[in-house]
Amino acid sequence: MEGQLVAIQKPRGTQDLLPSVLGNWYYIENTIRRLCKTYGFEEVRTPMFEETGLFLRGIGETTDIVQKEMYSFPTGDKKDQSYTLRPEGTASAVRAYLENKIYGQESITKWFYIGPMFRHDKPQAGRYRQFHQFGVELLGTQAPSADAECISLVLQLLRDLGLKDLNVEVNSVGCPTCRPAYREKLIAFFEPKKEELCELCQSRLYKNPLRILDCKEEKCQQLAVGVPELSDNLCEECQDHFHHVKEYLTAAGEKFSLNPRLVRGLDYYTKTAFEVQYTPLGSQSAVAGGGRYDGLVEELDGPHTPAVGFAMGMERLLLALEKQGLLPEREQEDSVFVVALGEMAQKEAFRITNTLRNAYVKAEMEGSGKSMKSQMKYANKINAKYVIIIGDNELAEGKVILKYMDTSEQETVSLAEITNRITELVKGN
Repeated sequence: MEGQLVAIQKPRGTQDLLPSVLGNWYYIENTIRRLCKTYGFEEVRTPMFEETGLFLRGIGETTDIVQKEMYSFPTGDKKDQSYTLRPEGTASAVRAYLENKIYGQESITKWFYIGPMFRHDKPQAGRYRQFHQFGVELLGTQAPSADAECISLVLQLLRDLGLKDLNVEVNSVGCPTCRPAYREKLIAFFEPKKEELCELCQSRLYKNPLRILDCKEEKCQQLAVGVPELSDNLCEECQDHFHHVKEYLTAAGEKFSLNPRLVRGLDYYTKTAFEVQYTPLGSQSAVAGGGRYDGLVEELDGPHTPAVGFAMGMERLLLALEKQGLLPEREQEDSVFVVALGEMAQKEAFRITNTLRNAYVKAEMEGSGKSMKSQMKYANKINAKYVIIIGDNELAEGKVILKYMDTSEQETVSLAEITNRITELVKGN
């Protein structure tokens, strides 16, 4: 109908996390926090938006994220300055590491974060425009054991959550010493096929040809058949580092496979790159990915600081757990409902409810004077285990009725004792 108001809906690619599902999020987050503590990682929280330049420099101007997926807007303070909703967590973590001069306070820094990220992506199962990411950053060491530690952490997390059929792919993407020569080989390989590449890869050819290996377009993947392998073009240092990473993973009993095409979608990676796949998810099987980024701190005007980390999409993880029936049953906390019949009784009911809440007992009441039947119906709806019934008659006698909802039994309890009685029942004191 003309002139009819259209209901405002959530933006495309976002979701409302209602109480019925939030328990699943708490379960995963608590598992993450417990495990990170075991590995010595501490939580950090950074702003949800940063100066756009941070991501241009940190992620790389030729990446899909920067070219196609960022949400940027004017700061409102300075002309020609813009902010961007963070599309990933590492650049923000490094900015915080530098701005707060953490490098001057400790030799090794181990951080993790959980929070929303934003990308103008094509929404699909397990992929949203506002999504949540868990990530770890280990700064200050170039030891190959640190790379293996990050991979072990993510695998332990997934196993703790009950996931099997995990596949770890690893590769080395080289360093500033060996990548330039490999870059020239890539240009020489793709140059005769330039016109057949997708438009984006054509623009990448001379800027960052490594990105072509990461292209998801079928024709570009076909054109990459027979491309020189990066693993054959690594310098001695990168070869040695990668060799030790594999040795540490083997020592920890972790199985992995080599994927010479694995370059990851961000420009800051050096040496180790890895991806963890959960095969039952099919074509979108990647649940976590990361690698080493020894040059990122320097790129953002900090001192040379080797670093390694990974990130994991929480929605993708939830999808995997849901598919396998691995999410816990929603726990029902023992709760109390206070039925009040009569005006005086309502005031006393409020006092009782408040006293129970002060003792951290889950308690509710209905204060609008509805019928006994209506109030009991609500008590059933919220799965109250105990119901306290108080009317003006009970009030006059200094007593209340305590009803056990699972057995329908009831008893009379003095008004003075009811809160202690309930607290004992709920808490077992």
